[in-house]
Formats: sequence, C-alpha cells, structure tokens
Amino acid sequence: MRTLAAHGAAFAEAVSRFGPGAPFVLCHDDADGLSAGAILWHALARAGREPGPVRVIGRGESAWSPTIRDELALLAPGGLVVTDLGVQAGTILPGVPTVLVDHHVPRSWPEASAATVVSGHADEPIPTSSVLAHACAAALGEADDLAWLAGIGLVGDLGERAAGADFPEIMGPLRKAYTVKALREAVSLVNAPRRSASGDAGPALRMLLRAHGPRDIVAGTDRDAAALHTARAEVKAALEAARAVPPLFAGPVALIRCDSPCLIHPLVAQSWTHRLRRQVVIGANAGFRVGYVHFAARSLGVADMIGFLEERAPPLEPDDQFAKGHRRATGGQLRIETWNRFAAQLGFGSQAQVP
Repeated sequence: MRTLAAHGAAFAEAVSRFGPGAPFVLCHDDADGLSAGAILWHALARAGREPGPVRVIGRGESAWSPTIRDELALLAPGGLVVTDLGVQAGTILPGVPTVLVDHHVPRSWPEASAATVVSGHADEPIPTSSVLAHACAAALGEADDLAWLAGIGLVGDLGERAAGADFPEIMGPLRKAYTVKALREAVSLVNAPRRSASGDAGPALRMLLRAHGPRDIVAGTDRDAAALHTARAEVKAALEAARAVPPLFAGPVALIRCDSPCLIHPLVAQSWTHRLRRQVVIGANAGFRVGYVHFAARSLGVADMIGFLEERAPPLEPDDQFAKGHRRATGGQLRIETWNRFAAQLGFGSQAQVP
C-alpha cells in the first residue's frame, strides 16, 4: 500500500520518460474520471508538456481497443496518461510510454514495458481516481487550486458524507470554501450528460477544464452549461419512470428492470438499497444498447459485490463484461442471451427475461 505522495512520485517518474511529442490524457466519462482527466491535463500543461486535448472514453468504447489505438497512432503522442478506465494487461499504443492512474480492482496486470500503474485499489481508504490524479499533479508542481476537482470526483464516487469521512484533508477545506449544496449540485450536473441518451460528456469536460470552482459550473450560462441542465432534466424524467417499476425477488437478489436509452440503471439500483436493506439490488437496463443488457449491482449489506457476482457468474462470451468496477459498486454489460442465462441462474422467472 502506497501513500498518496508515493503514488505521485511514481507518476512523476513515469512522465519523465515521455517522449518529445504531446502527451494525451484519456479518461472515463463520469464525474471522477472527468475530474481526474482535467487535473492531469492541467498538471501536464503547467509542467510544460503541452498536452493534446483530453480524450473521453465513453459509451461502448475501450482504451485498449484497435479503434482507439489507430486513433492515437495518428497523433504520434509522446506519452499517454489513462485514468479511471481500469487496469488490465495489454498495450494501448505500442512503443508509447503509458501510465495508468486508477482505483478499480485490476482486471489483470500489464507488463512493466506496457504501462506504469498508479493504482489505489489496495489503499485504505481507497482513493478515487481524481484524488490519485491530484497527488500526481502535486508531484509535478503547484496543484492546490485543483483540489476542488478532486472533491468533485470524491463526491461523485463516494457521496459527500463518505468522502468527508475518508478524505477530510481534501473535503474539509472545500466545505469551508464552497457549500455542500454547491458541490452536490456540480456533481449532479457533471454526471448528467453521460447519463443522457446521447452520452456525450464533452460539455461536462469543457466546464471542468475552464471552471475555477463548483460555483462556475452551477451558475454557468453558456452553451455547455445549458447542455448540462438539459441532460439532467432528461435523466430525471427517465429515472422517475423507472422508479415506478416494482422489483422482482429471487433469494438475496432484488431486480428492477428498465428499458431506457439513458444510463439510469446504477441510479435505479442505488435508489432501492435503503428500502431493500437486506437485498443485493440489481438495476438492469435492456434499452441502453441494442443487443445488450447493462446492469448495476448495489447493496448495503454485502461488502464485496464483485465477489458476490463472481460466485454467480454465467458462462461469458468474449463481448460480455461482468463484475466490473468497485467492490461496493459493480455491474457489467451482457449480451441478451448471457443475461437471460444469468437471470435464470439467479432464480428469476420469465419476467426477468429479455426477448
């Protein structure tokens, strides 16, 4: 287990090995990933590295895919900083120095020649990717004014109360500088575009890159700010419809089905956990992506949700993704045929099946 300072030192050493071309930052599209991406972009720019535009890896994409590899190859980067996208074996772009900044449970471990890994998954408490990114930024230079971005990622992944308990050194000063309401409101707006039917997190990233604090996001009036509010209204309507669907029960699992182009299944699952405190709650969305069921699993009583799902895993196809994420917040995406086998294996009947 490393301290945050040690994580930062490992990052600085990795960046020192970057080539002369512009480095590029790749990040996940949620509040934690976008905040981490913005922090690392600013850190590289302040260190004189002149980074290229941040590349958000969004819906249905993988940083390790041939499509992303070919896209990056055209840019001839001097290095890659990849954050909040997981840790796994393989090379994103052969021959290019790469550093992975992440807090998820690694799916597999890359060779040292493929990437430097700055991972907080074994730390206690586990830092979000944005907290790791802030430590990395501090190792390159001045980063105090970027701490609010780490706070956005913390609240986005952990919630304001847990974030304050686990990382008081970050959240304490932010609570004094900004209201808790402003932090929560900013997180809600930043997360909204990725959850909308379009899934375009670009407006949220641009707001984070140019804002000086959460108030700039909440009170913004330009086109990007308007896009955040429009996306949130869209997601709110979809979520209200999904919350009206009664859960199905099979043993320790409660299942809530929805069919929406919006990414609401994690919110659906989370919204039921306090009413179904003894259950593992799965929100399953068959309308999010054609041919797949995307699902999220949450529980107040099970500490290791990844282990819970892995014990009940169906036979998986190459395109299936299962038990990804955090021990307390996991899920995946399964082809319809795989989902139907999984639901039947859990003990659910025909109501859980997707045609």
